[in-house]
Amino acid sequence: MRAHSNPALRVLPLVMATACLALALPAASAAEAGFRQMTVPNPTADGKPAHFALYYPTAETARTIPMGPFPQTVAINGAPAPAVKGLIVISHGTLSTQMGFATLAQTLARHGYLVASVEHVGDTWQDPSMRATPARYFAERPRQVSRVIDTVLADPLWSSRLAQGADGRPLIGAIGHSAGGYTVLALAGGKPVLSRLRAHCDTEAALDPVFCNLSHALGSAAGPAGGAADAQEEPVQADPRVRAVMALAPMGVAFSLSSLASITVPVALYAGEKDSFLVPRFHAAWVMQNMNGTRTTLQLVPDAGHYAFMNTPTTDLSSPDGSVAADPPGFDRAAFLDRLAQESVVFFDKNLRQQ
Repeated sequence: MRAHSNPALRVLPLVMATACLALALPAASAAEAGFRQMTVPNPTADGKPAHFALYYPTAETARTIPMGPFPQTVAINGAPAPAVKGLIVISHGTLSTQMGFATLAQTLARHGYLVASVEHVGDTWQDPSMRATPARYFAERPRQVSRVIDTVLADPLWSSRLAQGADGRPLIGAIGHSAGGYTVLALAGGKPVLSRLRAHCDTEAALDPVFCNLSHALGSAAGPAGGAADAQEEPVQADPRVRAVMALAPMGVAFSLSSLASITVPVALYAGEKDSFLVPRFHAAWVMQNMNGTRTTLQLVPDAGHYAFMNTPTTDLSSPDGSVAADPPGFDRAAFLDRLAQESVVFFDKNLRQQ
């Protein structure tokens, strides 16, 4: 991977550069990823049930199982290991699915983490209904992740296994892709200002066209553009239980400047150099430039597009930016995902354990 050319951007070290850290950490006692489906007991605001995929360390044998376009190599309902290093929640992108992050989720599980991949009811490929109400969209996405955390912590099977920090609270991190990147940054304290969407697309639509075409309804509903950069922040609720965040190709332009500067948890930002859906200069790099402190890094991935952070589907899935399965010439998605997954283990091992 190549660092961003701006020397002010602090670059997350590669896995090889952090091998000594990984070796210093205790190895997971189980070598495979277990898998279960769980349901949030309380319905969402519109009464629809919410499900999530749960991955965890197990000693039982895994096998590859077709699950739609994203096969999973897991032990279905395998017996969980007696302890886990922490809980990692994964937030998918808009109009997407919780099953698209198999490499990340399974690698974290094999290295001792409990991983909950969230289904965002109202913002999946089957159900886009939440997008019709902008304020609800931006508030409900992080709220859905918090409900999943509530569900896991309320279940004695899992809460009894979770490692705790020095403060006696469970160790919890979050990963989000695209709109999921927005979601995990909001959990860390970022606040959206809806008028920023319209202002951005009024001036930069030609340079950020896919995002502006998709967000046209949100921007149109957000009221007049202009005004103070932090005007009319949405009352989105952060979740102080989340101690570290990885935001992959995040939607970032909607955040207020002051809320980005107020984020204090460690944040690892990633973006594809050739991402034409969420052009990095307006999203990931812009977030980085407005973060405050030394606990944030940005890594631009050479030749990567927007969907480099998801597993390649076995069927050709369309998206607002072309096929989810397509990559720019010369990009090896499988090799990158393997590397990213290892980096995620190092990131959470370091930043959760320090707390």
